[in-house]
Amino acid sequence: MVGRERKELAEQAGDVPVQSGRWRQRMRDWLTALGLAVALALLIRIFALEAYRIPSPSMEQTLLVGDFVLVSKLHYGPRMPMSLGLPFTAWYVPGVALPYLRLPGFTEIRRGDVIVFNYPVETGPIDRKTHYIKRVVGLPGDTLWIRDKVVYVNGRPFPDPDLVQQRWMLQLRPGARLSPDSLRALGARNVSRSAYRAGLLFFDATVAVARHIAHLSAVDTLRPYSAAALLQGAAARKARREEDRGPIYIPGRGDTLYLTPRTWPFYRELLIRFEGHQIYPRPDGTFLIDGRPGRFCVIRQDYYYVMGDNRDNSLDSRAWGLVPADHVVGKALLVYLSWDPEQHRIRWNRLFRPVR
Repeated sequence: MVGRERKELAEQAGDVPVQSGRWRQRMRDWLTALGLAVALALLIRIFALEAYRIPSPSMEQTLLVGDFVLVSKLHYGPRMPMSLGLPFTAWYVPGVALPYLRLPGFTEIRRGDVIVFNYPVETGPIDRKTHYIKRVVGLPGDTLWIRDKVVYVNGRPFPDPDLVQQRWMLQLRPGARLSPDSLRALGARNVSRSAYRAGLLFFDATVAVARHIAHLSAVDTLRPYSAAALLQGAAARKARREEDRGPIYIPGRGDTLYLTPRTWPFYRELLIRFEGHQIYPRPDGTFLIDGRPGRFCVIRQDYYYVMGDNRDNSLDSRAWGLVPADHVVGKALLVYLSWDPEQHRIRWNRLFRPVR
């Protein structure tokens, strides 16, 4: 009884050891809750979902600058970390590369999916490279062409989504006038006039908007923008060759690539950087592959051809090549928030919009 009475008196008097013990208990509870929250956030980020912000107009009008996109890693399977570092930071241990491992997913990557991936051109650990977002146009095993700005996959035109936009050239009728503001009111973007040819305007728009503009009485001709159309003779032919692509075969796991002097420039980075081969072209048109003469290489992973929906304002597979499977992060699901950086306000009409 005496010990209990002394304890009660000590508590009533605010004895320091009792208060200190309560404070330590509260700190332990807070630290435990914080640790669990961080661990849960880390698990969700690695295995399920991750958020990204759209920084450039390369996917207009499907995705706008300032859109915040939720990306699913469950669809194609969560990719395990490929470097050692602190979570939610850019810090990692240089020189340590973990093996590529992806858990089973709900589905395979499909033609037309909008995916997030690590930029293949950069160096360093794969999962530390800059994140890009583009649309899958070609799958492993596909043969792709681009002719007159039309994408053909296995001989058929690729069915562009409605919001894909491109650059257009508009020639006015002699004496007709059409203001840039009137074009913007119809849905055109980035309208500009030619500095060298009267009555010629350029703008970005979807096919649906362009068709509507083409029916205006002031319009003489309207066609997709092409540098070749503004040139003549040999210069026009050279520009056309630079704009067109293909045929391009997109390799997949287990494929055997046959190298020629024509195909070597396109597959060079793929075979050396991502497949790990040492290849040197020889004067007779053959190649020295891993120390042996030959023309054949067996591919160890799948590759994908991707393009931005803003076709004339996007750095994609047309510029830097194919996306390896080990660079794929996940599938873009929806826009959960959108901030207009010019108007400094939320775009309420874009909230929770699915990415298609």
